[in-house]
Amino acid sequence: MIRTLILPLKQLLKINMDLSKMKKRILLAVSLILFISISMHAQVSVDFETGQVSTGYNDVRIPGNQGTFISLQTDLKPDADIFYRIKLNYTFSSAHTLSLLYAPLTIKSEGQLNKDVNFAGKVFQANRDLSGSYKFNSYRLTYRYDFVQNPDLEFGLGFTAKIRDARIALSSQNISAEKTNVGFVPIINFRLLWHIGDDFGLLFEGDGLAAKQGRAFDILLAASYNLLEKITFKAGYRILEGGADNEEVYNFALFHYISFGLSYEL
Repeated sequence: MIRTLILPLKQLLKINMDLSKMKKRILLAVSLILFISISMHAQVSVDFETGQVSTGYNDVRIPGNQGTFISLQTDLKPDADIFYRIKLNYTFSSAHTLSLLYAPLTIKSEGQLNKDVNFAGKVFQANRDLSGSYKFNSYRLTYRYDFVQNPDLEFGLGFTAKIRDARIALSSQNISAEKTNVGFVPIINFRLLWHIGDDFGLLFEGDGLAAKQGRAFDILLAASYNLLEKITFKAGYRILEGGADNEEVYNFALFHYISFGLSYEL
């Protein structure tokens, strides 16, 4: 009995400790960026992005080697939702840029399945109302160096340290189950900006990497327009795709974003 109580407590403490470490790392990153921006007279800008996000596919099996395969896009019907992202950019010595991104994402879905579902140690009976929740919040610290800087073209490559805060949950009547994960993912960053005219541009940027353990891609193609001297408007299409296949979890998902954003230079 005591052991039964202690084990969940240890798991809860571990999750809380992971979240605490994540918050400390984010605060440390913010402090580092602010220090560099002040000491090196950096150019500071803020990007805000919003629009509609919809599900392309979202396939789940938990545990990865024993759970029931379900789709949170076809078996359960997700709703399109409004999203937002906030990013701070600090450019110093002309070609060096540090960025800090907060990109939350939560998608709800509902429906019924004509089969029992084994999910995260619980069995959900067939032909019952079932609700799903998919959360994939992302915190990213990026360093990028612009190799090309001229009036027509800008191009840079860098490295992104990504912390994911993920949760997949199912619930039906009096039964519920979830799988959570907080982890670190290293990915490659790139940015290409083609200046079409004095005020117009075409932006192609993102983070992406594929490995044996899984893959992660977050890519934007957008048109940009300089509204004012320090304000730039952009509109375009973003994809978020990736996942992992292991004993604990099988999940691969694709999300489509219709994106609108503003960049303000402080």
